[in-house]
Amino acid sequence: MNPDLDRLQPYPFERLARLLAGVRPPADRPPIALSIGEPRHPTPAVVSEALKGHLDGLGRYPTTRGTTPLREAIAAWIGRRFGAPLDPATQVLPVNGTREALFAVAQALVDRSRDPLVLMPNPFYQIYEGAALLAGAEPGFIPCTEATGLLPDFERVTDDQWRRCQVLYLCSPGNPTGAVIGRERLRDLIAKAQAHDFVIVADECYSEIYLDEAEPPTGLLEVAREMGLDDYRRCLAMNSLSKRSNAPGLRSGYVAGDARLIERFFLYRTYQGCALPLQHQAASIAAWNDEAHVRANRALYRAKFDAVLAILSPVLEVQRPQGGFYLWPRIGGDDRDFARGLYAERSVKVLPGRYLSREQAAGNPGAGRIRMALVAEAGACTEAAHRIREFIETHQEQT
Repeated sequence: MNPDLDRLQPYPFERLARLLAGVRPPADRPPIALSIGEPRHPTPAVVSEALKGHLDGLGRYPTTRGTTPLREAIAAWIGRRFGAPLDPATQVLPVNGTREALFAVAQALVDRSRDPLVLMPNPFYQIYEGAALLAGAEPGFIPCTEATGLLPDFERVTDDQWRRCQVLYLCSPGNPTGAVIGRERLRDLIAKAQAHDFVIVADECYSEIYLDEAEPPTGLLEVAREMGLDDYRRCLAMNSLSKRSNAPGLRSGYVAGDARLIERFFLYRTYQGCALPLQHQAASIAAWNDEAHVRANRALYRAKFDAVLAILSPVLEVQRPQGGFYLWPRIGGDDRDFARGLYAERSVKVLPGRYLSREQAAGNPGAGRIRMALVAEAGACTEAAHRIREFIETHQEQT
């Protein structure tokens, strides 16, 4: 067996299941799960109809590179959204959602012979860590704290770490913080990538859920283009239709940017065998070409944030995120005790923040926080907020 498998940490939801094992929530309270970030808004008809209309694709093998129309649709969307022109033939590669690509790309990029370091935010999406470990690299954690607006504190990265770095994972808007990396910081990181010869892998899967229609989050390729890097050297951006189009079951996304890196990643994926089914490609083209359902999706999330924050702000230290669909409140105590007690007394599941983070010298940056995913329909999210407020107020009275 691969010994690196023993280095993998339990997934956050495994840890949550252990934490809640044996707990019997009140029978008169239907359970509400805010723990998993699975979009539950309806998948738009434009996507489902395109899928159903191309079921003849079941009778053919798809290619790893994807169809030309799909690559063209992705490149056109990136051009409209980020102002970053791409060659669909060489700078775009369809993938089976960002999770598959975020993991697999490290296996293709990391050179095990050079004491590799893979840097990532802390807290983080655990796929980054697992990808680094199974690629034979050391994960390096960059804490996200209040002092840096819940963004990674890049000033803590030493010169030696920058020299050892082979891959830097970014997530903007962040999971779980919702914080957005600004244009100037991206410029600085792209410059560091050129100076130290590492690759930036930008996880932008929450980029289409944000507060202000006039201020969408900045993208990695957008800034690289502004810097004159027309070849997007050492830059790879990833996105998917899971959050943008409420189609997590479609497993459809892309990797875009540096053609040299994409060609090598393409070689890796031809052996991995993860080609996107043809009917999924047809549905993806329809999704990338339609923006109306994406604007409607953002409006639904904004309404839920308005309702939930109005209920929770008086009793909880919580801020509206810049993007994404998570709340990341500080709860003023042990996040595990809070999550277990909330489920036991109010039948609401949330994720302890420490399960999304790793211990560092200054502590665990997720400790004392919880992650709440506002993915359920509005009534369920509002009901969950009322129950959380009741739980907090009850325990405040007891103390």
